[in-house]
Amino acid sequence: MKKAIKVVTIGGGSSYTPELVEGFIKRYEQCPIRELWLVDIEAGREKLEIVGALAKRMVEKAGLPMKIILTLDRREALKDADYVTTQMRIGLLPARVKDERIPLSHGMIGQETNGAGGMFKALRTIPVILDIVKDMQKLCPQAWLINFTNPAGMVTEAVLRYTNFKRVIGLCNVPIGMVNGIAKIMNVEPERVRMELSGLNHHVFATDVFIDGKSVLDEVIEKYAHVDPSDALAMKNFNALPFSPAFIRGLHCIPCPYHNYYFFTKEQLAKELEEYQAGHVRAEVVSQVEKELFELYKDPELDVKPKQLEQRGGAHYSDAACNLIASLYSNSGDIQYVNVRNNGAISNLPADSAVEIACVITADGPKPIAVGELKPQINGTIQTIKTFERLVCEAAVTGNRDIAITALNMNPLIPSDELANLVFDELLEAHKEYLPQFTK
Repeated sequence: MKKAIKVVTIGGGSSYTPELVEGFIKRYEQCPIRELWLVDIEAGREKLEIVGALAKRMVEKAGLPMKIILTLDRREALKDADYVTTQMRIGLLPARVKDERIPLSHGMIGQETNGAGGMFKALRTIPVILDIVKDMQKLCPQAWLINFTNPAGMVTEAVLRYTNFKRVIGLCNVPIGMVNGIAKIMNVEPERVRMELSGLNHHVFATDVFIDGKSVLDEVIEKYAHVDPSDALAMKNFNALPFSPAFIRGLHCIPCPYHNYYFFTKEQLAKELEEYQAGHVRAEVVSQVEKELFELYKDPELDVKPKQLEQRGGAHYSDAACNLIASLYSNSGDIQYVNVRNNGAISNLPADSAVEIACVITADGPKPIAVGELKPQINGTIQTIKTFERLVCEAAVTGNRDIAITALNMNPLIPSDELANLVFDELLEAHKEYLPQFTK
């Protein structure tokens, strides 16, 4: 019989934690977690205590011998862990508001994982994740790090490129949404759908689709070309616009929702500017949703994950993490969509870079399913974003402003070199407390 499991969740005071706990409860038979450590920082103490109390009520209701431990001491928590999940926001939601509002004040997309905002989230996050990895190498070197802190692709890239720790997997809810959307337009259960994924986190394409193992890409393309994506493949955090049938047929693959920022930049920017001028960018909406969630969580009678949690844009992140941990633990061999080292699976991207791809999940880690060479329709845009990601990771580690400016100029959402310099300096000033590498 396998040993019981110790899981550590860094960012344990997150509003997503009840979904994580629900996922572990559902999978307890296949993945017997005996200790779940919820870790946060002093600024998150109150939320940690609220979420932790709810987690304990959920476990008690389920009647399981799963111990929930709350701590502000990360190193104490990490000792002998089997799995470590990370769900942090450095600077909390006020930092996200700045990531969105400052670029919008200069007439460019303000979004937490794309463009200038996404870059600054990465610059704040990557050094913290690398510190966590250092702790893991000393305290739990055989543990898996499962990161769903955004931008998940860049975080995975940085760990792979700037440490010798290889037991890292990046996770995102976008592929789950894509599977569910394809299942909906094909009128089948999601369990019957499998995708061939090609690309990067938040910049990925489904280059083939299988139902019961048989390729149905042509049929999916034809149906998707005439469907309203806001009905089928949209996410909670923005309104997806319909691509033209000509474009989808010519592309001959299914874009992810975040491609709206690149193929409908003008339209998405107009919508964001409207929200900005009305005083409620997405981060401010999320702040209100989170406030309401924590009021619910405080209820001593609540002992289940509330439905309102699904209004957060990251619904299903935590469930995906539970699924991944269960599959790693049981050596299940099922297929999941994760961010891992490419290892030649996409032949015209660097072998040592992070990609988002379908993988067979084994006890030895995810094994990418090779897709070969990216076709011309998607190769250019993926190569551009991978260049951006690699330069952002380098800037995050070195604090080199020149590299950061070059990265911004490579990003299609940045209109000019002049604006790249301007928005970088404003965001740096706004976040300087969390960016010591640039100010020392």
